[in-house]
Amino acid sequence: MKEFVKKVNLAENIDMSTVTISKDHYYPKAYVIDLPLDSTPDHAWLDIFESVWGATRRMWDRKLFVVGNRLRLVTTTENIEDKLDWAKTVVQQTNKSVDEYNVQAASREAQRGRESEERALEEKEKVVGIIKGYFEKGV
Repeated sequence: MKEFVKKVNLAENIDMSTVTISKDHYYPKAYVIDLPLDSTPDHAWLDIFESVWGATRRMWDRKLFVVGNRLRLVTTTENIEDKLDWAKTVVQQTNKSVDEYNVQAASREAQRGRESEERALEEKEKVVGIIKGYFEKGV
């Protein structure tokens, strides 16, 4: 199957030197944690991601953004492991939705291909009919 939207994951075996952690200057008790992704997501993945994370009901104590090839979690340190699991789950759910999107896109592309083939066959039959009619007139 053609991959219309490429999946993006958190980088595997994260080296802590690639993780940026800084104090958030808007919320005194919060930190900004930038986790590396395995690639930079395209706009379709980002749209799906925004939809998935926005549908979660855990937005009051955490925010999640994509900045280039980084997943940015803004949160307090309270239950940080659960919040990291949640961020990973959001990425996994996004990729599941990407799979569903790709299946639908493949179906739409196949339908367009069938319709194009049908139009080409109809045009050919029309031309054959015109030529056949021409020769049946006895020219």
